[in-house]
Amino acid sequence: MKPFSQFFIFLVIVLATSYIDAFTRNDFSEDFLFGAATSAYQWEGAADEDGRTPSVWDTFSHSYDTGNGDVACDGYHQYKEDVKLMADMGLQAFRFSISWTRLIPNGRGPINPKGLLFYKNLIKELRGHGIEPHVTLYHYDLPQSLEDEYGGWINRKIIEDFTAFADVCFREFGDDVKLWTTINEATIFAIASYGEGVAPPGHCSPNKFINCSTGNSSTEPYLAGHNMLLAHASASKLYKLKYKIKQRGSIGLSIFAFGLSPYTNSKDDEIATQRAKAFLFGWMLKPLVFGDYPDEMKRTLGSRLPVFSEEESEQVKGSSDFVGIIHYTTFYVTNRASASIFPIMNQGFFKDMGVYMISAGNSSLFEWEATPWGLEGVLEHLKQSYNNPPIYILENGKPMKHDSMLQDIPRVEYIQGYIGAVLNAIKNGSDTRGYFVWSMIDVYELLSGYTTSFGMYYVNFSDPGRKRSPKLSASWYSGFLNGTIDVVSQDSTQLQSNFSASSSL
Repeated sequence: MKPFSQFFIFLVIVLATSYIDAFTRNDFSEDFLFGAATSAYQWEGAADEDGRTPSVWDTFSHSYDTGNGDVACDGYHQYKEDVKLMADMGLQAFRFSISWTRLIPNGRGPINPKGLLFYKNLIKELRGHGIEPHVTLYHYDLPQSLEDEYGGWINRKIIEDFTAFADVCFREFGDDVKLWTTINEATIFAIASYGEGVAPPGHCSPNKFINCSTGNSSTEPYLAGHNMLLAHASASKLYKLKYKIKQRGSIGLSIFAFGLSPYTNSKDDEIATQRAKAFLFGWMLKPLVFGDYPDEMKRTLGSRLPVFSEEESEQVKGSSDFVGIIHYTTFYVTNRASASIFPIMNQGFFKDMGVYMISAGNSSLFEWEATPWGLEGVLEHLKQSYNNPPIYILENGKPMKHDSMLQDIPRVEYIQGYIGAVLNAIKNGSDTRGYFVWSMIDVYELLSGYTTSFGMYYVNFSDPGRKRSPKLSASWYSGFLNGTIDVVSQDSTQLQSNFSASSSL
């Protein structure tokens, strides 16, 4: 790239972010974790190699035309290269998930030695480069055998099987893993997988949008969510009784957290926003912090909402050492019917919630705009309403068309805007302890396959070798983490040296 072109790009970034208060990596504490994230099915590939068996995500992806994770980024074979890229970037942590069927192919029973070795080697490689592993136990990939046997998350049998799987992970990897997330974005997982039918295993009531072969959108999301809370609490109890004293780790649950703000300053829209927060945040967080579901959900759902026994309530309450937040975008909330880009079905969770959600970023479903104030609002709400729990932002990032420019200026603007929002929240008292960009590299995406991507490294999916190339965002993040880039007060000479790898595809 010609120097003038480079300088023009950097000038655009500086101007585009001039509204952000200046900050540097040093404005965060030394122990604040900056990292990036992937998940097993989206990153590893090697779907039928070395003893791995199908999960519900394999089955689901092969029934649609958005591609699949059979090869994905080939992280299974290229993990050493990827860890080297992470180390070169200066990442302090890497979030990934364990493929249940790679480790325990039948869902329960014998451990697969090759799967066990892969994760031990990956963790060893991360540790050897000074990168903290943050492990998610479950990221949408239930063993298909357990789905076939008893219906997976809508059956209480999942609690025992998930706890046994967690036990193997704690025992085998726990000496080197200090941060565990039990279930990825439990709220949206329950809604998308058991109410809307757009995520594995694809359950929903019959409707004109999605062709689900099974499901009940009015009951299954709440049943699955209930079992997730109980499975999380069971695994957490096991860890604290059997492993925590020796391994000294922490265990938490993650939720998907939209930014939510009233559409107008009317009392009705304020009430609607509080109701949305009760359904979208309180559904999981109120049991974890206070031991029971929000009153708003109890009144609306009646007998469709499962009930905790007194013993279960006590076990769920306090079972998360931290809350993981998955956040991408923000919505305005209103009681009045209005055009909304959010795909709300005429049944299930969103009908029960009873509000309208309008994009605050004037964006499409796959290329939303940055609204960092929405994340600040989420963190402030959790601070005020849920006893200010320790928080890790486990996913945050911007999708762009996959074959767009390596000079992903909108992503750079997005990431630094949200990092600034996290810093503001911390200054206002939030106990936020880490921030992870989704994603480290381009991966197979749940809703869009390979057409859009979030990666800071471009992956050429047409190349059998899955060649990785750094985008501008990788160089920016590296410069920020290494202390050579200050947000807003950026020196063009420093920027040129840090972004020299950027080019067109």
